Amino acid sequence: MSGQLPLPIGLRPAATLDGFVPGDNAQPLAAVRACALGTGERLLFLAGPAGSGRTHLLAGACNLAAAAGLTCAYLPLGEPSGLSPGLLGDLDGLDVVCLDDLDGIAGDRPWEEAAFALFNGLRDRDGRLIVAAARAPGDLPLAIPDLRSRLAWGLLLPVRPLRDDQLCTALEAAAAARGLRLGDGVARHLVERLPRALPDLLAALDRLDRASLAA
Repeated sequence: MSGQLPLPIGLRPAATLDGFVPGDNAQPLAAVRACALGTGERLLFLAGPAGSGRTHLLAGACNLAAAAGLTCAYLPLGEPSGLSPGLLGDLDGLDVVCLDDLDGIAGDRPWEEAAFALFNGLRDRDGRLIVAAARAPGDLPLAIPDLRSRLAWGLLLPVRPLRDDQLCTALEAAAAARGLRLGDGVARHLVERLPRALPDLLAALDRLDRASLAA
């Protein structure tokens, strides 16, 4: 007898700051929360490798700002092909803007000029900007020196990947949010045998969830 096909109607938990497992990132979490609510620093730069949680922080900031009645936008720049730099020109009137994977536009002058204009527009209108990349502004191959210097005005916050024990805690919390209970040692088994990055582990958890529904 073939397994039942699960219908694609499961709700994927939204990225929230309350659901972020901070590990060694308590300071970035607090700074992002304050910025998203209109207090604290007006410009944040999160620097950390892929899988460190910086995308979760930016998406969580947008969700928190929206819940507080503020206007906001999240824009991933890791693969800007097919997108126009003009997109950034429509964002400077918002309360909070989150630009993820700034590495993706480094060296692309039209995109950098648009990001520079966005920075100035948000500053003039008291908006807030949260930027994330794998490296700090001084280490990015930016073509416009003024953009690098403007980004350096903000609070630079390193985002560190979770340790193994922290990854286990995050996996167990994500499973509980999906209505799953991981048996003893399952989280540790996954962490030890899969890439030690939370997005990869959550993708494996999604596959387990679908398999359990089909069974």
